[in-house]
Amino acid sequence: MLIGGWGKYPLVEATLVQPVSSDQVRAVFSGNSSFCGIPRGLGRSYGDSSLAQNIVGLGRLNRFQAFDHKTGLLTCDAGVSFADILDTFIPRGWFPSVTPGTKHVSVGGAIASDVHGKNHHLKGSFCDHLISFSIMLGSGDIVSCSPSENDDLFRATCGGMGLTGIILDATFHLQKVKSSFIDETTYKAANLKECLELFETYCDADYSVAWIDCLQQGESLGRSLLMLGKHNEDAGYLDNSKSGPSIPFNFPSFVLNKYSVSLFNSLYYAKVRSSPQERRVHYGPYFYPLDGIQNWNKLYGANGFVQYQFAIPRDAGLSGMTHILEKIAASGAGSFLSVLKAFGKGNDNLLSFPFDGYTLALDFKVSRKTFDLLDELDVIVADYGGRVYLTKDARMSEEIFKKGYPRWEEFQGIREKYGAKEVFSSLQSKRLGLN
Repeated sequence: MLIGGWGKYPLVEATLVQPVSSDQVRAVFSGNSSFCGIPRGLGRSYGDSSLAQNIVGLGRLNRFQAFDHKTGLLTCDAGVSFADILDTFIPRGWFPSVTPGTKHVSVGGAIASDVHGKNHHLKGSFCDHLISFSIMLGSGDIVSCSPSENDDLFRATCGGMGLTGIILDATFHLQKVKSSFIDETTYKAANLKECLELFETYCDADYSVAWIDCLQQGESLGRSLLMLGKHNEDAGYLDNSKSGPSIPFNFPSFVLNKYSVSLFNSLYYAKVRSSPQERRVHYGPYFYPLDGIQNWNKLYGANGFVQYQFAIPRDAGLSGMTHILEKIAASGAGSFLSVLKAFGKGNDNLLSFPFDGYTLALDFKVSRKTFDLLDELDVIVADYGGRVYLTKDARMSEEIFKKGYPRWEEFQGIREKYGAKEVFSSLQSKRLGLN
């Protein structure tokens, strides 16, 4: 069958198996001694990190196993989604300690990507709240990993893009909350410099994220809306899980262009008339705004899109982001979605993406012009000591990857130690020289 990531680029003919138990996962290996492939959660990684000739889909391993109502400690199968967690535990007063920008990701995928959210500057990545997980090695053996048990495999698996084994279940902390609402405060920034100053001024905000108009130039370069958030204390719990509108078909590729994106950006920026603007909003629109539009990836047309997310060090934030935004604005390849966040200190996981600095995520429809632009941006990011996010990547070169992730050789050594190199690989790992 033909399978792709959320960006619908690239597509690959693959054999997909979807086991419902660890015994069935093991059977994939015992029945095929030459198996070589990759585990996959809910398919929300954008590029080719979960694509291979053989794919083990884990979406049916989706049971809750245990929960401690006093500590918020949850144990569940790797195929449990963040949507499952929210639907079950928000009414009980619990929320993920760290959540990415969509709730339609699995716990196993969150570990493999070591996902981050709008509170990385305070809470770190998802795996910083991970107590332990069970993983099936290429031999079929199941081992337990934690920061103190098989710690080398733990650090390689967290952020390791599924290349060390198949995560079966995990235990991690949820945080206590008192309502399903967020108190949001939005600040209007006239340019990038003002936006970064606002990030620093409100560095103690529970959550922070900025939308950026990436087509502006000159004194308006990087004009932004910075949205701060904190969990409301007294508004109670409300189910807001009803489905939103759905994109029924792939839009023609010409619909998203610099003119339509520029118009959208102008309207979006103008919607905030006074600064600051305060409102109470359900957690869904704040954390997962695009989840309210089903099949939104069809907006980019049948050829798909690539998301480009990079991070650069804090001390290079203004100069590096300015350089990159100038390059994007001059190209005219405006991104419909441009999201800026502040990172705190990184962790010790070998291929984890975040480190102390800033990260910008942008979406571009697939074209030769886009790939040429991103090749240029890669060089700029590398020159500033940055890196590109593997979970969003579909086209980075091996050279750029190895510059951005200097511990890749240590990662390979651990894969070899646990017999993973011969069994687990993806289109991405082959492209990046990890096979």
